[in-house]
Amino acid sequence: DADGRLGPRSREVRATTPAAVTDDTPPTRPGDTRGRAAGARAVRLTWAASTDDRGVVSYDIHQGGTKVHSVGGDRTSAQVTGLRPGTRYTFTVRARDAADNVSPAGAAVRLTTPGSDDAAATAPTALRASSHRADGAYYIDLSWVPPRGDGVITEYQIELDGRAATSLVYGDEAPRERAEYSFYAGTQAGVTHRVRVRARLSDGTWGGFSAERKVTTGTGG
Repeated sequence: DADGRLGPRSREVRATTPAAVTDDTPPTRPGDTRGRAAGARAVRLTWAASTDDRGVVSYDIHQGGTKVHSVGGDRTSAQVTGLRPGTRYTFTVRARDAADNVSPAGAAVRLTTPGSDDAAATAPTALRASSHRADGAYYIDLSWVPPRGDGVITEYQIELDGRAATSLVYGDEAPRERAEYSFYAGTQAGVTHRVRVRARLSDGTWGGFSAERKVTTGTGG
């Protein structure tokens, strides 16, 4: 009451919450996947709807092994943009339900966008290479300007002496103006290496390689 005094307790009532229902069944595979080029930088994909006991909430579009687009579960088509002219692509579609179960991929759709690919336009620029010594070993120091295009570049491949040496993956703080990376190059001085860099673009493909630079351990450049 207004004076803070409590009355007698009510009759006790017992209740049991229902057990959580586990959903571990993925949707069915999207069927009849098809596609066509929609100009030099886009493709149009269509598919037959998947089914799920609790409903499909989205469809994920993958280019190779990279998810590049997503649409709502009520959609059976999508347009993927930001592609490169004259480039061969492979797309697959997967359905996703509310429990985050993902279906098997539908049949792969292989398309080539019209036009010619200008690899130079997708290559990192202003590559610089030098070396330094630390803890008895030599390291190669690189810096470059990311290629301009749709989205932020978050992954690079560094080629050393004609072979892929390492991959560099950034998180949310991927550089926009100039990227830098340093990696181990052995313990011997006076060894000359050839280095170049390329970026994974927003469409999931690798862009062109930067200009090649030579760097000799123990000389600083």
